[in-house]
Amino acid sequence: MVGEDKAELRGLLEILPPVEFCCIYGSKLHPNNKDETSMTDHIIGVADPRQWHSENLNLNKDHYASWLVHLGGARMINDIANDIGVGVHFNPFVSCNKKMVKYGVVRMHDFIQDILRWDRFYLSGRLQKPVNILVDKLDIKNVNTVNLKAATSAALLLLPSKFTEEDLYAKICSLSYMGDLRMLFAEDKNKVKKIVRGQFYLFEEMYKPFLEEYEANNLLRFSSAGDKQVNIFQDCGLSAASTLVSSLPSSIRSDMAMKLGDKRIVDDSGRVRQVVIGSKEQAAECMKRLVRRRVMFSSTRQAAAGLLTAGAVHGVRYVANKMCKAWKSRV
Repeated sequence: MVGEDKAELRGLLEILPPVEFCCIYGSKLHPNNKDETSMTDHIIGVADPRQWHSENLNLNKDHYASWLVHLGGARMINDIANDIGVGVHFNPFVSCNKKMVKYGVVRMHDFIQDILRWDRFYLSGRLQKPVNILVDKLDIKNVNTVNLKAATSAALLLLPSKFTEEDLYAKICSLSYMGDLRMLFAEDKNKVKKIVRGQFYLFEEMYKPFLEEYEANNLLRFSSAGDKQVNIFQDCGLSAASTLVSSLPSSIRSDMAMKLGDKRIVDDSGRVRQVVIGSKEQAAECMKRLVRRRVMFSSTRQAAAGLLTAGAVHGVRYVANKMCKAWKSRV
């Protein structure tokens, strides 16, 4: 991010109550994004969302839909986020330093659980892509390495024996869009390709440690190709696939064990240590279905909560902007 954008983000944080985590994500990280009308997206983590929203309503009630301010307040904001959505409340179309921003507020405990376990696969998916962390009081950057390694393993399960580095990052990027209903009508169909190509070196920096680890363990082999492209070869044998599955989050492994006929090896505490698989293809298909279901469930719930809490004008405006981008990508 350039200096102007960082200053813009600091300006937003200066008008909000204290936060424990803040990062920006999305199209504003794309170095070639010249769209001044697009919003800068933030994830904000706080210890107690209800208390935080109560303080923020006193400071910035214009950030919220008017009916929430007058009828529900902080309690309703938090209840809708948890009971209808997936624990995140978004305030879109907030004016700050003559720019439009959107910020989503989540409880830190829920945020960390999603990063580690993929229970909802909502914010964890966003942190599998490049983000710009501005505040990190609980060292989420380090916690997120578990998420990044799991995403690498999931992508490798879904890829063939030979692929490119760009293919790998595209597969990682696509994980959080599998099953997202918005991709059918309200998202750019070239979104994944644009994200990866526009931020390739950021992806490379994020995932290099895990690729080196897998190369050292003889799971991957690299060879240079033309145009600075790198071909990657992976071991598709049963042992290698089992190693990849072992790096998936515990909740995914538990569900895989159930789907595959309860074939699992547990530790002394009863947690699934290893899922017994029949083949790489079987494991990949099972994991794909589980991730798709979680994404579909979470994205649908969050969309419903967002339309409710954004207010009629902002809700229609947000959907219209998304559909306009989707239409342009298809013509």
